[in-house]
Amino acid sequence: MRINLLVAEIGSTTTVVNAFDGIGSPCPKLLGQGQAATSVLEGDVNIGLKNAIDDLARNLKVEEIIYDELIATSSAAGGLRMTVHGLVYDMTVKAAREAALGAGANIKSVTAGRLRKSDLTKIKEINPNIILIAGGVDYGERDTALHNAELIAEMDLGVPVIYAGNIENHEEVKELFEDKKSELYIVENVYPKIDQLNIEPTRKVIQQVFEKHIVHAPGMKKVRDMVNGPIMPTPGAVMEAAKLLYEEIGDLMVIDVGGATTDVHSVTEGSEEINRILINPEPLAKRTVEGDLGVYVSMPNVVNLIGKEKLAEELNITLDELEEVIEIHAPIPRAEIDIRFTEVLTYHAVINAVKRHVGSFRNIYGPGGKKTVAEGKDLTGVKYIIGTGGALTRLPNRVSIMNQIPLSNKGNELLPTKEAKVLVDNNYIMASLGVMSTKYPETALKLLKESLNI
Repeated sequence: MRINLLVAEIGSTTTVVNAFDGIGSPCPKLLGQGQAATSVLEGDVNIGLKNAIDDLARNLKVEEIIYDELIATSSAAGGLRMTVHGLVYDMTVKAAREAALGAGANIKSVTAGRLRKSDLTKIKEINPNIILIAGGVDYGERDTALHNAELIAEMDLGVPVIYAGNIENHEEVKELFEDKKSELYIVENVYPKIDQLNIEPTRKVIQQVFEKHIVHAPGMKKVRDMVNGPIMPTPGAVMEAAKLLYEEIGDLMVIDVGGATTDVHSVTEGSEEINRILINPEPLAKRTVEGDLGVYVSMPNVVNLIGKEKLAEELNITLDELEEVIEIHAPIPRAEIDIRFTEVLTYHAVINAVKRHVGSFRNIYGPGGKKTVAEGKDLTGVKYIIGTGGALTRLPNRVSIMNQIPLSNKGNELLPTKEAKVLVDNNYIMASLGVMSTKYPETALKLLKESLNI
């Protein structure tokens, strides 16, 4: 069987392949899906990729799959490990961090100010895929970013380095990295003026660097033998899909509860009223990732967060019965009690992750008395709350879980209102459509709207 386009999601444990036909036509179709264990530990992800395509063939009841194009997202081999180094945390560091997270990075270290020996030791231990240096508004402070660039250049770790700081440092930074193994990318300042973010140029370069260098990650060396199109970090692909959908339907947020993490993406400018009292600027498109909130690998963290007594009460079971449920808990729950258990975990992961993502009102006191300000991301204008990922596309009570987000507001949080509509990525293809949108945006949008039933 000949298929127009295959999109592979190469995860740390599972590889999923989605088959699409009619690409570029008025009626594109999702033909089916196959999956298999990811084979990073075997030194070649192509093994798992081929097995997933074989599974797709079985599901489509055909002997062989021939494809015109294969593109991919990947979080295998530990994802995209980055370290971020800026000047002032609430300014340039925050801007650089937003750019990195929005591109799908897994940020392992963030520093503000001049790098110290302990920071350099930590960078070596992390062994990042990319290092991002920022610092100083354009034509402002120069020395910190130059100091950090010099130390990182001297380490010469052989990993790509992105400079997104004060424009006046460009020539000096280029000289520092001459004849170094580390490839240098110079982009526009992520924080060119006070209270102005400019993260999209850096975000795009991070994704380009990821695609160029992912083939050197463990197990990924032969991936280009099969994948003949773009490769993106999986979270970055979800963000691309969210931004594409924003242009069509307006302000939205996307929640992805996984086994290890819960990611929250929001695309909204916020309300004019709140923007007037916002302390620091926020990006249009923002992503946060909570590494302690997941329903399988991170399950013990969520259980401890809830408390076993409260968790047993919510499930209406005894503590001894709860211990038995924890013991049998599976990545894909089948038993009724395990499904209920996973739903409670998912609810708490969603509420906690969204509250970490969202901003709030805060009272400050000065000579003129009390003044109310806003800090963080404003989601009050969000019209749609979208669920993707295994938990929020497959659990029976997924919609009611997401409906609890506005109801959880303690009064001072900038959460979506009760008017926000819940949508579900029923076909679980949002990440696939995000990478598809880089080449076929109209087709990706049509398929996304179909999956969301809008």
